[in-house]
Amino acid sequence: MTTVSNPAVPANKATNRATTPSNLDKPVILSAAQRSRRTCFSSCICFCLPLLLALTSPAIIRAQFQPPTDEELKMTADPKAPGAAAVYLSVEEISDDPLHFQSFYARIKVLQEKGKELATVELPYLKGRTEISDIKARTIHSDGTIIPLIGKPEDLLVSKTTSKYGELEAERKVFTLPSVEVGSILEYRYDLRYEDYVFITPLWEIQRPYFVHKAHYAFTPFAGFLNGVGNTSSRSLMGENGGRVKSIVWWSQLPTGTTIKTDAIGRYSLDMTDIPAVPHEEWMPPVQSLLYHVFFYYKTVVTSNEFWTSEAKRWSKEVDHFAESSKSIHDEVSGLIAPGDSDLDKAKKLYKAVQALDNTDFSRKKGETELKQLKLKTAKRAEDTLAQKSGSSDDIALLYLAMLRDAGLNAYAMKVVNRDRGVFDPSYLNFDQLQDDLVILNTGGKDIVLDPGEKMCPFQTVHWRHSGAGGIRQSVDDRAAAASPFLPYAANTLTRTGDVTLDSHGGITATLRFVMNGQEALRWRQTALRNDQDEVKKRFDRELESMVPEGVEAHVHHFLGLDDPDVVLMAIVNAHGSLGTATSKRLLLPGFFFETRSGHPFVDQEKREKSVDMHYAEQVTDQIVYQLPSGFALEGAPQDTKIPWQGHAVLVETFTAEPTQITVTRTLARAFTLAKPEEYQDLRGFYQKVATADQAQLVLTRTGSSEKGN
Repeated sequence: MTTVSNPAVPANKATNRATTPSNLDKPVILSAAQRSRRTCFSSCICFCLPLLLALTSPAIIRAQFQPPTDEELKMTADPKAPGAAAVYLSVEEISDDPLHFQSFYARIKVLQEKGKELATVELPYLKGRTEISDIKARTIHSDGTIIPLIGKPEDLLVSKTTSKYGELEAERKVFTLPSVEVGSILEYRYDLRYEDYVFITPLWEIQRPYFVHKAHYAFTPFAGFLNGVGNTSSRSLMGENGGRVKSIVWWSQLPTGTTIKTDAIGRYSLDMTDIPAVPHEEWMPPVQSLLYHVFFYYKTVVTSNEFWTSEAKRWSKEVDHFAESSKSIHDEVSGLIAPGDSDLDKAKKLYKAVQALDNTDFSRKKGETELKQLKLKTAKRAEDTLAQKSGSSDDIALLYLAMLRDAGLNAYAMKVVNRDRGVFDPSYLNFDQLQDDLVILNTGGKDIVLDPGEKMCPFQTVHWRHSGAGGIRQSVDDRAAAASPFLPYAANTLTRTGDVTLDSHGGITATLRFVMNGQEALRWRQTALRNDQDEVKKRFDRELESMVPEGVEAHVHHFLGLDDPDVVLMAIVNAHGSLGTATSKRLLLPGFFFETRSGHPFVDQEKREKSVDMHYAEQVTDQIVYQLPSGFALEGAPQDTKIPWQGHAVLVETFTAEPTQITVTRTLARAFTLAKPEEYQDLRGFYQKVATADQAQLVLTRTGSSEKGN
C-alpha cells in the first residue's frame, strides 16, 4: 500500500465507503458496480472547468485508431504467446476524476476461433450515475478491409445483467464488433462519464485472459491532491461518516522493477510491456489475489494500522448491537440448556438449535414468491433472526453469538475472507474484502473456532473456506488481526472399500462403500440441501466415473447419514463390468481400483509460478478385496510401498495374498494445505513417485486344473 496525504484536510474516522449529497446517511458502495472495486465519493464543491481542462489536458489524450501494419495483418501466431487464441496489441485506460471521465481503448489480434469471443465487449457502469458517452469500434480483416461499428451508444448497447447496490443499480452492458474472422484486428474505444458530485478512482486490472504487448494507464485524481493552482484548501471530499478524505492510497501488485510514476502536477501513470495472460495452474489460490493490479482509492486515514484499528472498532460495535440479548433469546436459551451442563455441552446444544433454523443461503425449499409471502425482514438484531426462525449465514452466526453470551459463555465474533474468493491483505484498505462471520468460544483457556452459519457443519468444525482464513476478531485485549487455524488431516477422511468378485474373464460384480468425515461429508450434505436426492445421486455417479477403472460401471444405491452432520456419511455403491485384461493364461488387474483413472496432480507441470492451495489437508484410505475366480492364483504380489515427503505427506501401499482372495490397501495422508512455489519441485517429485507406485498391477495365472477346464 502506498499513500499520498493531503495535509490541508483534517483527519477523521476511517471508511472504505462513501456518500452522495442526496443520500448522506446511507453508504454508496460501487465496488462491484464500477469494474468490480470502484469507490464513489461526494464533494461539496463546484469546479472551474476551464482551469481544470488546462491542468489535465495532457492526461486525457486518448489512443486513436491507427492504420494496421503489414506485420499485424499477416500475423497468424505470436512467438511471445505460443498457442494463444488472441493477443492484445495495445491497451489504454485513462481516468480523470476532476473531469468525471474515463476512457478505455484496446487493439486485439484474433489468432484462433476461440479468440473471436473478444469481439463481445462488456462495459460496466452505474445506472443513473454514469453514462457511456461514446463508442468507436471497427474490425479490420487480414486483407485490410475495414468494417466499422455504426450507431449511437444507446443503440449499440445491450443489457447483460443487473445488480442492485442499496438504492443504486449496476448494469453490465455489451456491444459486439461486426464481421469478426480469424486473423481480424479488433479495435475499440469507449468513454464513461459520471455525475459532477461522483468521484471514481480507477482499478487497473493489468493481466487479461490473453497476452498484452503494450499497456498504458493514467489517472488524474481529485483536484485537492494536485499540485499548484489545482489544489486549494476549500476543495474536499467527504467520507461516509462525515470525515474528510485526507489521503489517496494505491494498493498494487506488480512485477519486480515496475513502478507507478507521478508527474509534477500529481498525476499517476503506468506503462508496461509483455504482460503474461491470466495464469491457469491447477490448485491455485483465488486467481484475483494473484494478478497484477493497481487500485487507487481515497481514504480518511493514512496508515494501514489506523484504518484497521478504526474499522475493527466500528465493526465490533455493530456486532455487539446486533448480538444483544433479549427476553426472547434468554427464554430460548433457558429452555435449551440445563444448570449442570458444562460449557461445551451448552455450546453444543445451542449450536444444534441454530443449525436447525432455515438458513436462507442454503434453503431450496422456498422460492422467491414464497419468501415474499412470508415477508421475511432483513434482520437488524439477533432476536429478529430468532423470531423468524430464518436468516442468512451471518445472521445465524451472530444469533449463536448472542445465545452463547446469554448462557454466560465467553464468545467473540470473527470476520474472515472467504478463501474460495481471496486472501486477506491488510494493505488493501477495504473492509468489504472480509465476507463471512465465525464465532470464537473461549473455554478452559482455549479458543474454539465455530462455523454456525455453515449449514450441516459439525460442531468444532469449519468449512475449508473459513480455515486458515485471515481477518479480524473481537477480543478482551483489543486484538484485531486474526486468522482461523488450518484443518488437520485427521479431521477430513475418506475411506473407500470394496468387495470385488471376479470371474475367469475379468468380469466383476462389486459392492463399494464410501465413508466420509469432515469436508467431503459437508460438501455432499450441502449439495443435498440445494438439490433433491435423485440429483445428488446423479452427481455422485459422475464423480464415480473418474474413479473406477475403465469398463466398470458404478452407481450409488443409497446414502446413510446424509441429513445428520453428527455422524459419518456413507454412500453404498453397486458396480459391475469388465476389469483388467484376460489372456489364455493370465488375468491382468489394476492394483489400485480407485486410482486407474483419477489422475495425479502436478505430474505433468514441470514448473510452477504461483502457490499451491489444496483447500484442506486430508487422508484417503482405500481397501479392495478381490475374490479370485476358481482356478486362478496370484503369480506374484507387488512389493509393499512407503513414500514419504517428510513433514508434508506419506503414501503407504500394502498387498496381502490368500488362496482365494487378495487385499489391497492404500493410504495417502496429506498434512499440508498450502505450498510455496519454491517447494514445488519437492511436491511434484512426491506425486510423481505416487503416480509410479499406483501403476502396480496384479497378475493372476490360470492353474493347471483351470487350463484343462477351458
